[in-house]
Amino acid sequence: MTSASEQLLPLAIVGTILAAFVFVGLRHKTLAASEYDIRGRYTGRLGGGAAIASNWMSAASFLGMAGLIYLYGYFALAYVIGWTGGYVLLLVLMAEQIRRFGKFTAPEFVGDRYASPAARLIAAGVSIGITVIYCIAQFKGIGIVFGWLFGVEYRTGVLIGVAILVSFIVLCGMLGVTRSQQFQYLVIITAFILPLMYLAHRFGYFWVLPQFGYGAAMDELATRFKIDMAAPFAGGSLFQWTSLCFTLMVGTAGLPHVLSRFYVVPNVRDARWSVVWGLFFIALVYWSAPAYAVFARLMEARAGAIPDPATARQLADGIVLTAARQGGVPPWLLGVLAAGAVSAAFFTTAGLLMTGAASFSHDIYASFINRHATDRRKMSVAKSATLVLAGIVLLLALNPPGLIAEIAATAFALAGNTIFPVFLLGIWWGRTNGHGAIAGMLTGIAVTFAAPLLGSTFPLLSRLFPVTSSAFFGAPLVILVIITVSLLTPPPDERMRRFLADEVHGHLD
Repeated sequence: MTSASEQLLPLAIVGTILAAFVFVGLRHKTLAASEYDIRGRYTGRLGGGAAIASNWMSAASFLGMAGLIYLYGYFALAYVIGWTGGYVLLLVLMAEQIRRFGKFTAPEFVGDRYASPAARLIAAGVSIGITVIYCIAQFKGIGIVFGWLFGVEYRTGVLIGVAILVSFIVLCGMLGVTRSQQFQYLVIITAFILPLMYLAHRFGYFWVLPQFGYGAAMDELATRFKIDMAAPFAGGSLFQWTSLCFTLMVGTAGLPHVLSRFYVVPNVRDARWSVVWGLFFIALVYWSAPAYAVFARLMEARAGAIPDPATARQLADGIVLTAARQGGVPPWLLGVLAAGAVSAAFFTTAGLLMTGAASFSHDIYASFINRHATDRRKMSVAKSATLVLAGIVLLLALNPPGLIAEIAATAFALAGNTIFPVFLLGIWWGRTNGHGAIAGMLTGIAVTFAAPLLGSTFPLLSRLFPVTSSAFFGAPLVILVIITVSLLTPPPDERMRRFLADEVHGHLD
């Protein structure tokens, strides 16, 4: 346990970084509703890639990834492969076409493509559901870090962190968040790698590129302590690994706040390169996460204090901070690490809450409740929705249902079972209609929550559709439902089919 004086410096560093974010945000404070929701100004290919990466580098990546590898070793690489592979899938299948279609939110795409207000409403509800689930994971990360910084219990840490987070979103809007995201990525990559270099140097491993140096630590764990973190599928079966990887892949390609990045780029080429740069920036962090897990295990083994599985699970989400503290990282560098963790959770949550708020303000309120709403009114509704969503998530996050990355994986499963199929078929199969999209999304929702709601009564559902891996069977099932219903019902308007052929697929940039 760190002393009060040792915690003061990290707290000051985190406060300084957050103040810098606020300064950047206020410099670009948005006054237009079109910039508060999804349609912030374009920030360039490199800037777009940094925004994608920072929007992606959540608490699940910064804290949860290392925690899962600490628990399960090789098996947890399904998260690395699934999440990064999802961007490749998105790049190959949909990024260019989404930009060509030209809609500003995932529900708006669904409503326009399928000429169905009901489909748009369901997609908006799904987007809000994804926001809530994903934000629970981020709030847990916020609670862990702020609890440590202030020396308070987890729940109090959540309250402090969320109050700061919501204040920034309401003050600065989407453009401020987007500008801060580029600065945020610089903070994250610096905060993640510098302490890792210190740990590698302290343990006597190659520290210039600690991503290579930790291999020697794995060898020491395996030969000296008989802990083989590279053993394939020690944490689960091949089927479990494959289904998890697949679910995270299609879920990544279906996340509304990820898809929204392609609506602000001016052309297809920039959409493509934004994804490429985003993948590069994401890989830098993912390349480093296993090292924290390995160093934490090594310190436990050398001290002869290997925890039992239940205790290890309690420690997992905070293992990055634990490894740094136990490894003797100086207080100022701990502050940098904590600032990176706060940034990762903070701004992913900002993007998520604003995506959810936009889904309500733009796709529900302005489309169904008040079709003549002014920009000022829509902004007011979006800000109110942000506060309401944050309050709902806060209540759920006070007693989080699992590890950070496991909670996040449930949001990916929901996206992979609903948004991904309707986008995929909506782009590539002109015969898909609104009836099929509605039936598919409703099936996807049922599949996602079948195990937690009905798994105890029907055990087969838990085996076929595990809560974090349900899209392995769920997404193909939803695609089959969409195709079947679409073929049994009237085709979509011929104008939409021509638009897809001529503009979405036939247009060259």
